[in-house]
Amino acid sequence: MLRKWFNDEEGQGMVEYGLIIALIAIVVIVALVLLGPKIRDIFQRTNEVIDEAGVTTAGAGG
Repeated sequence: MLRKWFNDEEGQGMVEYGLIIALIAIVVIVALVLLGPKIRDIFQRTNEVIDEAGVTTAGAGG
């Protein structure tokens, strides 16, 4: 009975999928930490350009 329980591979695939998802999550977190400041700077510069151009959204949408 105990030997059968140790040789049971049911659920092994789910564990492997869980490990893959965890690895992907770690890669995404590292990428965001490394690229986050650069992305923030891009959005800030875009916002400054829009502000300098005098573009407003006050009347947009009705």
